[in-house]
Amino acid sequence: MLFGRLKTSLPAPEQTLPGRPSRPWTLGRHHVLDAPVVTDEVPDGLEVAIFGLGCFWGAEEFYWQVPGVWSTSVGYAGGTTPHPTYEEVCSGLTGHTEAVRVVFDPTQVTYAELVKRFFEIHDPTQGMRQGNDVGTQYRSALYTTTPEQAEVARELTRVYGEELTRRGFDEITTEIAPAAEYYYAEDPHQQYLAKNPNGYRCHAKTGVDFPA
Repeated sequence: MLFGRLKTSLPAPEQTLPGRPSRPWTLGRHHVLDAPVVTDEVPDGLEVAIFGLGCFWGAEEFYWQVPGVWSTSVGYAGGTTPHPTYEEVCSGLTGHTEAVRVVFDPTQVTYAELVKRFFEIHDPTQGMRQGNDVGTQYRSALYTTTPEQAEVARELTRVYGEELTRRGFDEITTEIAPAAEYYYAEDPHQQYLAKNPNGYRCHAKTGVDFPA
């Protein structure tokens, strides 16, 4: 890495890196779903959800396997620096977390189902880390794109938090906020585990299923 990665506190906006005015890399078709990777224009009837749950390579792999998901991408969300690079995000000086953008058909899979999967495939109690991955870019986050998503996110976080507390876990640290600007990551990171099947997977799970 070009910068240190063990930063566990978010920088103030005035402390973040300047970034760049536009994305300096191009992105093509989804390596698995054969849909666009860049989904700024979403087909009618589809919905967007953004999740931060640790290393985005493994997180994206989980979501492209869900029936009803039209496209996924990995990128950077929740920060300040415009169009950051992976190395800049890992420096802790952009404020971003590694994120997965999921475009889905709500008639086939609901946002609530995607959030339940979110909680089951990572540990939302770890703060600025997931397992051995430490840094602000690994924090847990639900960035909502509609008021309805925000309501569902808060309610399911409450339900799962109560279940974790009952089982002796710490409190959930998941950030819930309206989605701001999402910046697409570089092409080598998109669908990384489809291109590199033996690549790195970090799944620091609690092992607790979402309660019925």
